[in-house]
Order: sequence, then C-alpha cells, then structure tokens
Amino acid sequence: MCVSCALRPPDREGHSVLRILSFVVLRDVRLALRRPADIASVLFFFVIVASLFPLGVGPEPDLLRRLAPGVLWVGALLATMLSLPRLFAEDFRDGTLEQFALAAHPLGLVVLGKVIAHWLCSGLPLACAAPLLGVQFDLSSPALLALFASVLLGAPALSGIGAIGAALTLGVRGSSVLLSLLVLPLYIPVLIFGAGAVEAAASGFSPGAHLALLAAMTVAGLAFAPWVAALSLKLALE
Repeated sequence: MCVSCALRPPDREGHSVLRILSFVVLRDVRLALRRPADIASVLFFFVIVASLFPLGVGPEPDLLRRLAPGVLWVGALLATMLSLPRLFAEDFRDGTLEQFALAAHPLGLVVLGKVIAHWLCSGLPLACAAPLLGVQFDLSSPALLALFASVLLGAPALSGIGAIGAALTLGVRGSSVLLSLLVLPLYIPVLIFGAGAVEAAASGFSPGAHLALLAAMTVAGLAFAPWVAALSLKLALE
C-alpha cells in the first residue's frame, strides 16, 4: 500500500486511526526486517555491554548480583538509543515524512505508529534477551522475571522519549551526539524504576510498585511524546 493511499481520508474516523496506525507500524517493521543488521547491532551491543562487566569486575557472585540491575538496564538503555537516529532520517531524506505531514491525519498519529514499530524492533528483542544475559550475573528466577517485565514495560517509554530527541535533531549536523545529550537526562526516571524493580525482586520484595510506575511512564510517554515530536518534525520540515 502506498503512502498516499493509506493516508486518504476514510469514511469513519475510528477506522481512520486504526488504518494509519497499522499502516505505519507494518511499514516500519517491514523496512526494519529488510535490514536485519540494524536489529542485530542493537542486540549485539547489549550483549557486549552486559558481558564486559562480569569480565571486568571478576566472578564474585554477590558483587555481580548487586551490579546486575544497573548494568543490564544501562546496557538496554544505550542499545535502544543506537537506532533512534534512524527513526525519522530515511523518511526525511526520501520525502515520505513530508507526505505524512501534508496528509489529513494528525502527524502525531504517524509518530505514534513509528514509536510502536521502534519498540517492536528494538525494545521487544532487548526484553527477550535481558533474562538470558541476567543468568551470567547469577540472578534468581524472580529477578529474571522482573528484569524481563521491567524492560518490556519501560522500553516503550524510552522509544517515546527518544522520538522527541530524534525529531528535535532531525537534519542537524552531529545529530547523534546531540540526541544523546537531549535524551539521556530524560531516561533517568525510567532507568531508576527499571533497575529498582529488578533489585527489589532480587532482594525478595515485590517489584509491583516499580513496574506500576514504569507502566504509568509508558502510558504518559505514548500519550504525549508523539505529539511533541510531531511539532518538532513540522519545524524541521519548514
């Protein structure tokens, strides 16, 4: 389906929202699957970061268990950032983003679809890989489950916040460095509660409070971040 056909105003508004979301998500996922090296590089970076720490600090189990929540979450956070510069760049270069901006549908809806697709191609694989990497830190089964749940819940918030940074730095020289400077401070709350959920589970406590806060941040990120990113994209296109 072409972009112009997908963005044609439909008869019913409800079908309009579902159609544009499904089109953008499926389109971006298909494009990502055509470049499997991009997905593999995110996972490979996460594996490298998580594997270097046990080699550097030694094989002491107690020390590894204490370091695991922060190390694994920092690795997942940095790995998520690798694919952020590509979120809008290719559509910006080939003119597709301009078609999205000129369509009758809100640009924020398009950005929401791209954020969901980014989570499916980066956040979801990282969430699946995180428990496997947590084994080398000697984490318990509840901690591994909390690690999976926290990355799964927190990754959409990272994608939403990252979309704002990617939109603000679109077309700017040295955008990767500037994107990191803009996004990393905003990632700190997600990092704190994500690592806190794993640490609570490893200590025998319930991670429910931390996971609930992560879910709230994800809902807030998906509700507001796409519209902020859409305003930034319109400024970049002018």
